[in-house]
Amino acid sequence: MKAAERIPTDNELVVAWRAGDELAGQALFERHYDPVHRFFRNKVPEPSELVQRTFLACLETAERFSEGRDFRRYLLGIARNVLYTHYRRVHGPRNHAPLDATSVEDMGQNPAQLIEEREEERLMLASLRRLPVDLQLALELQYWEKMTAREIGEVLGVPVGTAKDRLRRAKLRLEQEIRALATSPKKLESTLTLLDDWAAGLRRQLGHRVSA
Repeated sequence: MKAAERIPTDNELVVAWRAGDELAGQALFERHYDPVHRFFRNKVPEPSELVQRTFLACLETAERFSEGRDFRRYLLGIARNVLYTHYRRVHGPRNHAPLDATSVEDMGQNPAQLIEEREEERLMLASLRRLPVDLQLALELQYWEKMTAREIGEVLGVPVGTAKDRLRRAKLRLEQEIRALATSPKKLESTLTLLDDWAAGLRRQLGHRVSA
């Protein structure tokens, strides 16, 4: 009986990609496309373009990736920088406001459309877009990628204490925004009570490889 073929680790693929192995790069792209796409999907109109920029920036800085480091978190850290650069380019230095005080909605960004099956999902997505970007990022990394505060801090480049504080403030603000946007007490109660369930459903949609 033929032994199962060994699957290379992320670290091994990065080394091969850095050495010019295009197939290794494609394997990394396929393996990590979904989390990067989810990262951008609720924040910009054309997520696929920023996904491509993220992987290109990863290749250009591959020598900085140290063996033993978690590649997904490293890649999402690059995605964060790509997102911030995009916002600065789109809005210009004169209109650039701190992302701890500015939301996707404030900036007039119209994220890629999703076909949400339930009103509660639409309510949750709309409420997330009304959070300051720094808080939205922290909360979505917890919801979509199931990351701990320490892992979120690594992606966002902040100490774990700061990440915990952002998560706490993000959850409070999210509940406030849901209460403000809810069209009925029933939808409000359903959304707040089953928040983790709606987040799980949205996670599946956000990973779909289709841009609006």
